[in-house]
Amino acid sequence: MHNRISFTEQLKEDLQAAVNHDPAARSTFEVALVYPGVHALWAYRLSHIMWTKSILLKLPARLLSQIVRSVTGIEIHPGAQLGRRLFIDHGMGVVIGETAEVGEDVTIFHGTTLGGTSMKKGKRHPTIGNRVTIGSGAKVLGPIVVGDDVQIGANAVVVKDVPDGMVAVGIPAKNRNAAGMDINIDPAIYI
Repeated sequence: MHNRISFTEQLKEDLQAAVNHDPAARSTFEVALVYPGVHALWAYRLSHIMWTKSILLKLPARLLSQIVRSVTGIEIHPGAQLGRRLFIDHGMGVVIGETAEVGEDVTIFHGTTLGGTSMKKGKRHPTIGNRVTIGSGAKVLGPIVVGDDVQIGANAVVVKDVPDGMVAVGIPAKNRNAAGMDINIDPAIYI
C-alpha cells in the first residue's frame, strides 16, 4: 500500500506535509515545535517500527503511544498502517485503531475516529484511500473501504464503503457525487 523511504526522510516528509497543507503555518520550525499532529505522527512512526520488529517491543510501543496520547490528545495505535504525507490538523480527539489503514496524502481534522464496530479479532477498522479529507468530528467505523479522492464531511458517521471521488455526509453518511446528488437516487428526479 505504501512506498518505502528511510525513517529520517519520512519524518521530514511528515513535517513538510503539515507546512504544505496548513495555510496558518508560518515556518517549518514553528510546525516542528508546536504542531501536535506532527508530534503524534512522529511518535507513531517510531512505535510502529517497534510494534512490527519484535513481540518484546509491543508493550513499549503501546506505552509510547499512550504517553503521546496524554501529551497531544491524539491516539494512534502502533499497529495501524499510515501512509506518507498524512496531515492531522489540530488533532485533539483523533483516534486511529489498530487495524486501520490510511493511504497517502490524507488530511484528518480534529475529533475524527477511525474505529471498529466489533470486539472480534481481525480487521475491524477502516481502510482509507489516497488523497482523502476527513472532516472534524467524523466517525469512520468498521472494516469498510473509503476510496481515493473522497471527502468525508464534518461529523459524518460512515459505516458503509465510499467509492472513489465521492463525498460522504450525514448520519449515517450518504455517498454523494461532486454535484451533491445522492448516488442512490435517480438524478432524473432532480430535473
